[in-house]
Amino acid sequence: MFWGMINAARDLGRVQEIAGILIRYGFGSVVQMLGMSQALERVGKTLHWQHAEELAKLDTPQRLRRVLEELGPTFIKMGQIMATRVDLFPPAYIEEFGKLQDHAPPVDFAELLPQLEQDLGSSIDDVFLNVDKTPLAAASLAQVHRAVLKDGTEVILKIRRPGVRRVIEADLRLLNRLVEIIESDETELQRYHPREIVRQFSQSLRRELDFAAECRNAERVAESLKDNPHIVIPKVYWEWTGERLNVQQYISGVPGNRIDQLDEAGLSRKLLAERGTEAMLKMIMEDGFFHADPHPGNVIYLSGNRLAFLDFGMVGRLTEDRRDQVVSFLYGMVNQMPERVVQILEDWSDVIQTDEQQLSIEIEAFVDQYSSLALKDVNLPTMMTDLMSILRDHNLSLPPDLALLIKAYITLDGFGRHLDPDFQVLAFATPYIQRLMVERYRPDAIAKRGWRNILSMADMLAAFPKEMHHLLRATRKGLIPVEISVKRLDSHVDKIDRAVSRLTMGIVTAALIIGTSIMMTVKGGPEIMGLPAFGFFGYIFAALGGIWLLFSIWRSGRRH
Repeated sequence: MFWGMINAARDLGRVQEIAGILIRYGFGSVVQMLGMSQALERVGKTLHWQHAEELAKLDTPQRLRRVLEELGPTFIKMGQIMATRVDLFPPAYIEEFGKLQDHAPPVDFAELLPQLEQDLGSSIDDVFLNVDKTPLAAASLAQVHRAVLKDGTEVILKIRRPGVRRVIEADLRLLNRLVEIIESDETELQRYHPREIVRQFSQSLRRELDFAAECRNAERVAESLKDNPHIVIPKVYWEWTGERLNVQQYISGVPGNRIDQLDEAGLSRKLLAERGTEAMLKMIMEDGFFHADPHPGNVIYLSGNRLAFLDFGMVGRLTEDRRDQVVSFLYGMVNQMPERVVQILEDWSDVIQTDEQQLSIEIEAFVDQYSSLALKDVNLPTMMTDLMSILRDHNLSLPPDLALLIKAYITLDGFGRHLDPDFQVLAFATPYIQRLMVERYRPDAIAKRGWRNILSMADMLAAFPKEMHHLLRATRKGLIPVEISVKRLDSHVDKIDRAVSRLTMGIVTAALIIGTSIMMTVKGGPEIMGLPAFGFFGYIFAALGGIWLLFSIWRSGRRH
């Protein structure tokens, strides 16, 4: 299975490391299920257990979170995405995944220096007046140091950890093989689009490894928010920025996780929460390109109640059609329109058969429950958890491209509450959503969508004869396969096969008995114990066949 599919020797060490961590946290059965038995055997011989008593007290979600933390950057990032899939995981798991922090022990600057100077194309003394050898921050992908350019400009150096790409690429290969097993053996999980989830996750993680792409993301957001005087995006110094090195403007202010300093700096928590949320809503609802991880660690508060957004490695993208669906969904939630909510949820899921009437009843009850509350009393994470519980009950799931959107909304809610405990994202966003709905039904917007639909229909009609020709030609050549899948057919085939085998053995045994009885009446030939030899062996074989037949019937009865 899994082990046999891994044909690249470069991944074997990583497989053994993963197996060791899984075993230490009590997931040895998962290792065996994935076919990593050889790694399990090796690790079992060399593993030295630590903190056994502490691990025994952890429940399954806690142990899984600790496993993801120890497995490194790929799995930490995956856990952070899993924290957004409230449609897939129960609240206990979502809570633990939400605790995943991307911290790592710092790397000694001497280890970073050769790679840094290679990326700069010269010695650090030729580019900088000074480089602080002590890191400002250390994460699993990169380490941040403060520096001063020759002209006196203060900058930060975000340096990728040496060797991290090799580890991540090995992990992504293993994840892809795991998805192949899931899709082949667990057909019920296919509705969650595991292959698409891993594909999008891989793309997102590879983009995070490319620091030049992160800088392009930052400049795209800066262009979008250029008319907003309250938002600052650090300037990129492209002459030294590349895939492994990000050189950006150093922003001095109050760190986002030090809100205790805001009052001393004379800043308004409420105003900062509103301005940060307004900027995020514009990115999400209007631009369709947004910062997917706006937690306090990625924000700096500046004088004049301004905010600086940092770290654009994780960004989300929404098509115009998807943005319209999200706005319509939120509008239906706020204005007690359960039928609109149900329709969009069914459009998002590819489940064909669902109890639409029961789903409508539960959604209507859900909308009534939250519409009876004042918007300031609505807890967004709790509301999302309740909604996703309904989706799980009806085997519905969300499209993978909405995962980062949910993460951004939940993180944004936490960001607002972190600044102002009374701040409510949904209450603040309601006028914004209503304005977008009004704009959506302006005559020019309707005409634009109508014209786009007309063009799409015209393209489809123009391509119809050609597509029909291809279909007919494929049909003539027998290239269109027809598959009939009958559930549990294999077990029925096995039962029939066993019955036919027993019937055949019964016939052969009966034939032996009859044939042997006839031969016993024939005189002459070799004898054993006074009996014809052929008759003697015939009875022996008939007896053995009869014993096998009785044992097979008895064992089948015991099994059922």
